[in-house]
Amino acid sequence: MGILDGIVEWIAEQVMHGLDLINSSVLGALGCNMNTFLRYFPAADTMYKIFVALAIGLILLNWVWQLFKNYGLSAGIEAEDPIKLSLRSILFILIVYFSDQIVDTVLKIGGTPYSWILNSELPPLDFASFNSVLLVILGVCASGAVSIIALILILILAWNYIKLLFEAAERYIMLGVLVYTAPVALAMGASQTTSNIFKSWCRMFGGQVFLLLMNAWCLRLFTSMVGSFLSNPLSL
Repeated sequence: MGILDGIVEWIAEQVMHGLDLINSSVLGALGCNMNTFLRYFPAADTMYKIFVALAIGLILLNWVWQLFKNYGLSAGIEAEDPIKLSLRSILFILIVYFSDQIVDTVLKIGGTPYSWILNSELPPLDFASFNSVLLVILGVCASGAVSIIALILILILAWNYIKLLFEAAERYIMLGVLVYTAPVALAMGASQTTSNIFKSWCRMFGGQVFLLLMNAWCLRLFTSMVGSFLSNPLSL
């Protein structure tokens, strides 16, 4: 059993060292800014200008179409008030043109509590020490293949932590997609017939920012639990 215990302990240590590396590198990269997103998807910034032009074109096309529909009012065709439509179209053309600044402002507002969560003081954390702590506890409570039991527990811990990180990465990518397609979604607010799309995008955008904050909060809770456990493992 000596050779088997040595192999199992080595595997467990490598798993925990990997988690330690992921914890220190990923949490800071996923936030309410698009620096990491642009690093891996640089074409998004270039194609953003295309979406701005497309959005302004859609607003102008809808403006002309809705004005044209006013000629059919006598035939029972519904149309928007031309004055309100014109004011609304001009307003949303300006919103689309400055959409990058509007979105950046929202991201800065959401990024403030995100930075608070990441910079909050937590118990000192070292994932690589978790294996030795488990071996101590299991050595007190059990006998036999202690290292195998510790490896199983470590793999369960690692898998659940990686799932949390994948979920945070998924939220971050989804937020990036919403940010760089924002002009088209904002253009839908220029008409009453398409305003529901604009409202749905606003709810989705705000929800993704909030969920990203909740992911960071859950990850920090997870790491604080591990830190507290490592500092005093036998206090259960």
